[in-house]
Amino acid sequence: MVFLTRWFGVTESDAERNLARETSDIEEITKKSLLMQSNAAAQQHRPLCRGTHAKGVCARALFEVFDVTAARDPGLATRLAKGIFANTGVYSAVARFANADASINSDFKPDVRSLSFSVDLARDGMAVSAGKPGRQDFSMQNATTLPINDSPAFVATIRLLTASNPILGLWSLPLKDKLRVVRTLALAEMQSRQTIKPYQHMRYWSTVPFRHGPSDVVKYSATPLPDNPARPLQKSNPKGLQDELIRHLKEDEKMSGFDVAVQLLDTDKMTYWGKHRDADFWIENASVEWNEAQAAFHTVARLTLLPNSQLTPEESDAIYFDVTAHSTPDSTPVGSINRARWPAEVASRNARMHAYGRVAGECRDVGTESRHYPERRSLNEAISSGNRSLSQE
Repeated sequence: MVFLTRWFGVTESDAERNLARETSDIEEITKKSLLMQSNAAAQQHRPLCRGTHAKGVCARALFEVFDVTAARDPGLATRLAKGIFANTGVYSAVARFANADASINSDFKPDVRSLSFSVDLARDGMAVSAGKPGRQDFSMQNATTLPINDSPAFVATIRLLTASNPILGLWSLPLKDKLRVVRTLALAEMQSRQTIKPYQHMRYWSTVPFRHGPSDVVKYSATPLPDNPARPLQKSNPKGLQDELIRHLKEDEKMSGFDVAVQLLDTDKMTYWGKHRDADFWIENASVEWNEAQAAFHTVARLTLLPNSQLTPEESDAIYFDVTAHSTPDSTPVGSINRARWPAEVASRNARMHAYGRVAGECRDVGTESRHYPERRSLNEAISSGNRSLSQE
């Protein structure tokens, strides 16, 4: 079975990864992402919106970091208490619930849904120390993985999606790229066919990994509280998801909350087709799920919406979420997809902001600033040694 998934783009080692072509792939991804963004606007006769997650609602929130040491094994508590989660506290935040598509569609068209939020690291009116980031951003979807596995799958898929003739576009791809695209589109279709529920009733996952201190890597999840209020969705309303969230913010006494959890990468516990893999395997393959039964999520914080806090369209237009530029040194994103999407997202954001300067409209993308990743092999070694030492405690 592993042999079959390898043909469809899942890589087992660096020997199967063409890192030399990654730069040229990223350049093409950036150009074609801008083309997709402009095509979506032209087809709908509207200004540029975000390159993805074009339709959404922004609201203010509070982000409360819990005491991660309470009632936990000391070894686990030490691993969890990194970065923003090292100390208890309550922070201001802005959240955006959205549909993933680059086009503005009915809320009842099959799609992946997203929750992105930005945590203001300043508290009690105190400024953030010089040299430290002023905020930390999170971006999650109601799916456990990304359907796009890595940069080769990304560039192959976007070639097809921007081709003037999709059939000829698929035919022109090399066999392995054809298989990568087939797998990507099949996974995306399955993820988009979930039961449609109010935004405040969905669970969301980061889908991609992030550093968590010097030797750990994690994924994030936001799970709705069981008693989050919501009314039945009006399926005849193309803005049914948006309008229900807005109604909730305006009318309900209790505001929705989400328990935010981290899932630690534990190579000694996690398996793929019955076999343990090294850290790079789990980091570089964005479409491979980290089995929650093998690596549990640990609740570390809570995001709670604030009443009557919906942002105006103008405020929403000015907001972006950037998990690379707006991260602490302990929480930078890692992996092929995270490397590949930086320039495309920042280019998309710049294009939107330029258009927004001339035309106001409900638009937005997830942008990233340029930031260097640490060398990949040293990261893998740090994770491995960190796991070994902690397991001995």
